[in-house]
Amino acid sequence: MRTLLILGASGDLTGRLLLPGLARLIRLGRADGLKLVGAGSDDWSDEQWRTRIDGSFATAMEKADDAGRASLQQVRDDSSYHLLDVTHPGLADLVATLDGPVAIYFALPPSVSQKACSALGSESLPPGTRLVMEKPFGTDQASAHLLNEKLAKVVPEQNIHRVDHFLGKATVFNILGLRFANRILEPVWSNLHVEKVEVYFDEALALENRARYYDGAGALRDMIQSHLLQVMALLALEAPSSLHERDLRDHIGSVLRASSVDLDAPGSSRRARYTAGRIGDRQVTDYTAEPGVDVEKGTETLAEVTVSINNARWAGVPFILRSGKALGVTRKEAVITFKPVSHLPTGFKGEDAPTKLRIGFGPDTLQLEIDVNGPGDIFSLDRTTLSTDLNDTDLLPYGEVLEGVLAGDPTLSVRGDTAEDCWRIVEPVLKAWEEGRVPLEEYTAGSAGPDSWPSSHGG
Repeated sequence: MRTLLILGASGDLTGRLLLPGLARLIRLGRADGLKLVGAGSDDWSDEQWRTRIDGSFATAMEKADDAGRASLQQVRDDSSYHLLDVTHPGLADLVATLDGPVAIYFALPPSVSQKACSALGSESLPPGTRLVMEKPFGTDQASAHLLNEKLAKVVPEQNIHRVDHFLGKATVFNILGLRFANRILEPVWSNLHVEKVEVYFDEALALENRARYYDGAGALRDMIQSHLLQVMALLALEAPSSLHERDLRDHIGSVLRASSVDLDAPGSSRRARYTAGRIGDRQVTDYTAEPGVDVEKGTETLAEVTVSINNARWAGVPFILRSGKALGVTRKEAVITFKPVSHLPTGFKGEDAPTKLRIGFGPDTLQLEIDVNGPGDIFSLDRTTLSTDLNDTDLLPYGEVLEGVLAGDPTLSVRGDTAEDCWRIVEPVLKAWEEGRVPLEEYTAGSAGPDSWPSSHGG
């Protein structure tokens, strides 16, 4: 890959995440010969753009050796910026002037990305061009399908990277290695032995001046549809014959095609919004009082859905996906709760708690909670936890994304049909919410969520 073109180069995503991720990739010698080009709607000069690069590259520059610093400096000095309305034909004209192959990164809102795709013509693109789309991919199933059709007219599917920075390569392969390389786990990973599976992404961050995007999305679209369904699929998929991208993505797609939310089941979906409160030493204002929030939209800041996977392995096992903002406890993990043993010999005392396996995300950790004989009274059961850190990567999440793009490896990219299936799963829930069939509850910022939710009580 010769050129990386970032659309939306003057936006927050580029400065805060994309460029630092790229910087570490360059520092480690894994993006040799790359030329960086920015394009955006802000009227910046090349020097203003390079000032942004300087800020985003600073940490990598400090830690780099001489060769790394030289590579970072060269990318910075050779970079250029273009004032551009990406929804007009000028985008295709710009791409035609770049050294190919080109990776075009759409660091833009979904609606703008769709218009930008329409402005690209396949005939003007350098051979091997790759398109990199941020999630959420589209705004609903219909728009995702339309966007897929537009992209298919521009480049082949294998050159489309629908990125999910939440699932870096290390996290994905840690989950797959844990599941399929351990005789102690693989045989019990099914409805015969598993009671339930929960995936949490609770964070202390509040709106943080993101109303322009978030108030039109909410927690269900922003996190569950975009990210947690993919985590669920990795936890539930059948063993692929290889880790080749087609094999792995076929199995992910199979899980999602079998997935749905039973709206008739009590508590199958829940939604809530935070009110004013305190998180640590921060006073957090009521969500409805945040600048740019439209109260009439009824946007949720905490969402939970229970997904059923209708296949032989998982029938009857609830997959509970929850994500929210302004919560008192940061919780980013998957929890697999196993069924009780079929018989506990008479004579044991103490609580016979279910065995739980916890897989933490960022940092990636592993905890196994089991019952053992307690100290002193050998007939009493006590809880103990076996824990370890899983292997981490030397790249930042967006560095992992960009490495896959630059290498032409779509393994961690979301395939087009899968992106549409994620919308299919959540759209009935969104419709039920819009019709008022599920109440919008409230929770105090800094709390664990609505007290009536079982998931707010840990476990």
